[in-house]
Amino acid sequence: MPVNLTTPVAAELLSVSGVSLGIAEAGIKRAGRKDVLVIKLEDGATVAGVFTTNRFCAAPVTVAKEHLAVGKGIRALVVNTGNANAGTGEQGLEAARRTCAELAKLLGCDAQQVLPYSTGVIMEPLPVDKIVAGLPQAVANLKTDNWFDAAHAIMTTDIVAKAVSKQVQIGGKTVTVTGISKGSGMIHPNMATMLGYIATDAAIDQPLLQQMVREAADKSFNCITVDGDTSTNDALMLIATGKSGARIGAAERAAMQAVVTEVATVLAQAIVRDGEGATKFMSIKVEGGKDEAECRKIGYAIAHSPLVKTAFFASDPNLGRILAAIGYAGVGDLDVAKLKLYLDDVLVAEHGGRAASYREEDGARVMQQSDITIRVELNRGTAHVTLWTCDFSYDYVKINASYRS
Repeated sequence: MPVNLTTPVAAELLSVSGVSLGIAEAGIKRAGRKDVLVIKLEDGATVAGVFTTNRFCAAPVTVAKEHLAVGKGIRALVVNTGNANAGTGEQGLEAARRTCAELAKLLGCDAQQVLPYSTGVIMEPLPVDKIVAGLPQAVANLKTDNWFDAAHAIMTTDIVAKAVSKQVQIGGKTVTVTGISKGSGMIHPNMATMLGYIATDAAIDQPLLQQMVREAADKSFNCITVDGDTSTNDALMLIATGKSGARIGAAERAAMQAVVTEVATVLAQAIVRDGEGATKFMSIKVEGGKDEAECRKIGYAIAHSPLVKTAFFASDPNLGRILAAIGYAGVGDLDVAKLKLYLDDVLVAEHGGRAASYREEDGARVMQQSDITIRVELNRGTAHVTLWTCDFSYDYVKINASYRS
């Protein structure tokens, strides 16, 4: 079960003026499941995004980037689950473009004003006829208060839907930010299989919007990992409709950036808490580094270690595994004698080895918790990062061994 994560409350998900969402059951993988989402935007909205760095990126990622580059003004996004449309070559590109064209006909816009997204099994042809057949149902279902159902429509191996809303006062106006995401496995930064959609009713010019979504991603979705696998389909999109009357410029950016990043962080952490088979949520804080890059190297070495992750699943304070991960992280001039390792409030290691004050029963006490902080003090500078990960359980293997069936 997810780690301290519950299904969002529909009434707490706030509508964003200028955005309507519609869902459909297209039968892409199985009957009776919501598997198509259409997000319609009123004219004048700006859209920006960051995408996977996987060289085998999916066809919809390629097409979405092409359509954004055209600059005609995005009017809709369309998402399907159950099939990633990745590793599908030219056929996949044609399917993504056809999906955009068919939705554009229904909405009365240009096909290049539609952005496609897919998530699911890789290297299988997209059942584009089923998606196209489901689009009229999704369009007929368009509503401004449909965020709850939209969050469910984009799930794959997720157990819990992920959605959150926040509001902030900017320039005397109430600005709303609502977001949804999906992801549970194949999660690793740049981006991390995840999809995320955040919308606000503030007015933000596209160049600034692009800067804001990149910064939000770097502080949230690019700080999570479940299994170290970077997906072919990752995308995080930020939409600004301008309907609140609040215009974001240099003076307002910090306040706006803070709330967008907060929403992104809640959604990113929810993905880790819902990691496939997860029973523990771990925050990894690496402090006192020469630069952020070396802090990330050490943090990810810990977060990706199967030996560390399985020890946490077993609640086994076999914490020498963390020291080993730090040691092979690739920081060549690291002075381990200066390093300190903490498990929550418990000092585990210092002066190059086990701390004199450390007692195994203290480590065992912390390991029983569902939320745990691993803190590494490098004592060689002022840089710091915080990453989030989860443990590896028996169920992670079961889920990924049986996902296609």
